Amino acid sequence: MKLLFAASECAPFFKTGGLGDVMGALPKELAKSGNDVRVVLPYFVQKLSREVQDELEDVTSFTVEVGWRNQHCGIKQLKRDGVIYYFVDNLFYFDRENLYDYGDDGERFAFFQQAVIEMLETIDFIPDILHVNDWQTAMIPVLLKDKYSWINPLKDIKTVLTIHNILFQGVYDQYILSDLFNIGYAAFHDRGLKYGDNVCWLKGGIYYADLVTTVSPTYANEIQTSEFGYGLDGDLQNVQHKLVGIVNGIDYDTYDPETDETITEQFSADDLSGKIDNKKALQKRVGLPVDEDVALLGVVTRLDEQKGVQLIVEAMEELMKYRQVQLVLLGTGKHYFEDAFKYYTEAYPKKCKAIIDFDGELAQWIYAGVDIFLMPSQFEPCGLSQLNSLRYGTVPLVHEVGGLVDTIEPYNKWTEEGTGFSFYDFNVHTFLSTIDDALITYYDSPDSFKKMQIRGMKQDNSWEKSAQGYMDQYRYLIY
Repeated sequence: MKLLFAASECAPFFKTGGLGDVMGALPKELAKSGNDVRVVLPYFVQKLSREVQDELEDVTSFTVEVGWRNQHCGIKQLKRDGVIYYFVDNLFYFDRENLYDYGDDGERFAFFQQAVIEMLETIDFIPDILHVNDWQTAMIPVLLKDKYSWINPLKDIKTVLTIHNILFQGVYDQYILSDLFNIGYAAFHDRGLKYGDNVCWLKGGIYYADLVTTVSPTYANEIQTSEFGYGLDGDLQNVQHKLVGIVNGIDYDTYDPETDETITEQFSADDLSGKIDNKKALQKRVGLPVDEDVALLGVVTRLDEQKGVQLIVEAMEELMKYRQVQLVLLGTGKHYFEDAFKYYTEAYPKKCKAIIDFDGELAQWIYAGVDIFLMPSQFEPCGLSQLNSLRYGTVPLVHEVGGLVDTIEPYNKWTEEGTGFSFYDFNVHTFLSTIDDALITYYDSPDSFKKMQIRGMKQDNSWEKSAQGYMDQYRYLIY
């Protein structure tokens, strides 16, 4: 099968969140089973290492009309792990410090999406499936059926749209239809791009794509409600016949406690002694008292309300004063959250250490070294941190939303089942009560806690399993 993924980010080249992780892992996994898999990305030159830039080959170049503008488009290529990566080169649009958050993002990604379609005949690759991701590429299914429908080789392409986070939708003034895409109003209607008086790229993709997927079954249901749909819940209800949730996986080659050279000591489900060594090394690294017996809580997150950070802040005084715990937090985000954790680090230096930074290596140390991982997200399409925790024998404590519901089985002390702890009511009292349940199990039933760690490590959250879910959907579309 010929598969082309279009996205705005992809690990290890450049990423800001879960989309980058998915694009870094899913295409590689699909290529292992013999598919012809390719990925097309913007050429964010400032984010690419010199080593990667030196590997790139120039494939072709042409001009893309962005409304009245004639813009140069170069296509560069890189082959890695059985996947061909294309980079759409235009320095005016993509030679910038950050990936997003510029006043001309609409124009930048209007150019990119048209370039993706117009490069297909030029590079002589017409995919069976063109899989787009989030608002930055959601116009591609619309353009294929509207602007480019007269091109015969493109008519049979099936399109898949994956919504990684419905919060971001690509809403613009309707003038962009002519000003950026050179199209009229054929797609500007209630079951298309029309979003009040504006244009919504994600809404257009939802209606025009042949299949819409999200990154967990529970999230697929949640976004059809007013609480989680952010204005598109009615539209998703309209297309529920083609809406599917497939849980993300994690890269088991990269995240493997038996071979991971990032952490201090390797370990396995058969021998957790190395995990204790990682715990002590983490305590020493961040400046907490080295004590293998104390319950060490970990947090790796963006400091934002979406991640439920307000619950952690509200619980901190109680945790620090009245619980036998240590807490290590890694993340950056809103200044008032950063300030709160700086305060608790100063107020309780023997119990709390907040590192206001982004550090991939330290994140690995936390996954491998802590006993309990806190993830009280207000909403979470899929989540990867809880999967990383399971892989490294760390027990997740999560809010029952999205992919967290689909991946964490609540602990049952009577049947000795479950892989973590979870709570439903989103308030600090329920959150603290659930932490207490975890601490009681940790201190009073250490054998049960250890068995829970081992069950988590043995759970299959690999991309091999998730990739099979996508292949089943692709075959359904084509055959």
